[in-house]
Amino acid sequence: MARLFGTDGVRGLANDLLTPALAVQLGEAAARVLTEKSLVAGKRPRAIVGRDTRASGEFLDHAISAGLASSGVDVTRVGVLPTPAIAHLTATQDIDLGVMISASHNPFPDNGIKFFARGGFKLEDAVEDEIEALLGAELTRPTGADVGRVIKGETVADQNYINHLVNAVNTDLSGLRIVVDASNGAASVVGPAALRAAGAEVLVINASPDGLNINANCGSTHPEQLQAYVRTVGADMGVAYDGDADRCLAVDAAGNLVDGDQIMGLLAVGMKEDGTLASDTLVVTVMSNLGLLNAMKARGIRTVQTGVGDRYVLEKMLAFGYTLGGEQSGHVIDSIHGTTGDGVLTSLRVAARMKRTGASLAELASIVERMPQTLINVRGVDKSRVTTDAGVQDAISAVEEKLGDSGRVLLRSSGTEPLVRVMVEASTQDEADRVAQHLADVVKDRLAL
Repeated sequence: MARLFGTDGVRGLANDLLTPALAVQLGEAAARVLTEKSLVAGKRPRAIVGRDTRASGEFLDHAISAGLASSGVDVTRVGVLPTPAIAHLTATQDIDLGVMISASHNPFPDNGIKFFARGGFKLEDAVEDEIEALLGAELTRPTGADVGRVIKGETVADQNYINHLVNAVNTDLSGLRIVVDASNGAASVVGPAALRAAGAEVLVINASPDGLNINANCGSTHPEQLQAYVRTVGADMGVAYDGDADRCLAVDAAGNLVDGDQIMGLLAVGMKEDGTLASDTLVVTVMSNLGLLNAMKARGIRTVQTGVGDRYVLEKMLAFGYTLGGEQSGHVIDSIHGTTGDGVLTSLRVAARMKRTGASLAELASIVERMPQTLINVRGVDKSRVTTDAGVQDAISAVEEKLGDSGRVLLRSSGTEPLVRVMVEASTQDEADRVAQHLADVVKDRLAL
């Protein structure tokens, strides 16, 4: 049987794979695994549960809260908040575990459940395996006064998180005009509120969630509307979040997209200047563009690469004390102020860099000259065989030999979706497109279901 937990919690089609019954069981199992410290100290365990704006999140919120409370855990339901807000509250409010109900950038029919341990960190694989092993087990449940209580605490949680963000950047953003595309998601309220609290003039699009429109042709996966609107209103910059706001992409005043690599680059340079970039090192994944690696090398900044997934970036950062890392997709982790990728914090930090330097976003981002890159998602294939199929590996070897030092190839199975990602970088966009399509065709042929 396949492992239930993926690279970012349990994720799948809501009310199909991810049912209320499974959510209750996950709550019960997580309570057993993650509340030991409080139980040993004779304290009643505490949990916090948040969600994004998907309709299915409403019943999953109640279900997992029921599982936790039935296991003797007091639960505070904070409603719609970004994933990093749940991490922050878990880290700062004497909470045993945090729960975020979200499928991030996935289409709205999907949903997911991810856990944060005490301290606000995502779970290690071994801990997730402990939780999974307890699913469906006969567990002894408390009765009487020992059952957990469930309360609501939206307003206080919202303001706590906003205050944290504004204090983290500690920069007056007055004079900056910023457009926010909230993706009809979890940052629809707190994202614009935090930027306004820092002094910026904020215009907002796609911040009217109805339970069904999260990520629908908007946000970080579809920034086209934002790019056009920034030009129309003459804004200094635009920012686009995904559904749970743990990632952020930006748009400069001319409407050009500024991706996660460029954001990390400009922040790393700023942190090196002010002495907060630990060991003058930036942690990136293998998906980051060679242009970022070259730009950092030219400025005396070392890059360390990890596998794809912000959890692996964070693991490397924690192991060596690094303070900045992230992904091309817009997950940016500032370990000085957070324990996970935070799209709203990233947007505030980019704006603060603009305000402190007096430079435009285009000028700041220009240090990263991106190498032409093509990414193709191949669906309807057996992603488990991408690293073992001889035909696929032979095709990769042939392409790599031809590209030499002028490009690179990366094929990997997605950890959150049923597909294989084909990424190619080359000296020209035409060559990157052609090679990527060739490899995608090979994958489709060789790994067809």
